[in-house]
Amino acid sequence: MNTNFPVGDFLIRIKNTAMARGKSVSVPANKQISAIAAALKKAGYFAEVKKEKETLAIDLVFKNKRPLIMDIKLVSKPGRRVYLKADEIAKKRGPSQYIISTPKGILTMREALKQNLGGEVIAEIW
Repeated sequence: MNTNFPVGDFLIRIKNTAMARGKSVSVPANKQISAIAAALKKAGYFAEVKKEKETLAIDLVFKNKRPLIMDIKLVSKPGRRVYLKADEIAKKRGPSQYIISTPKGILTMREALKQNLGGEVIAEIW
């Protein structure tokens, strides 16, 4: 299947699987999707990420029989890119987490703040 916005398709598949209380999902992989999946695994949202030929098999993390990912909001889209500086990211409060594309790769909000980096905000997860 060919899409115009593969990152958005990947994140929406994760969201739909979590809302349906599915335990795992398989998605087509590329470098950016693999990097986002690795960042989300490091943040604790995914239990396991396996690369199988041209797909990623992802197992979601559950806590008290509920998925840890409650919702995903796409921030940057093909028609509108959103960029934030490190100090603007630091002002963000609440339980949600940004996934940010920085010059040093794709990082979660906490990792970007530790390295004092800004960049394109891909999505917000809570």
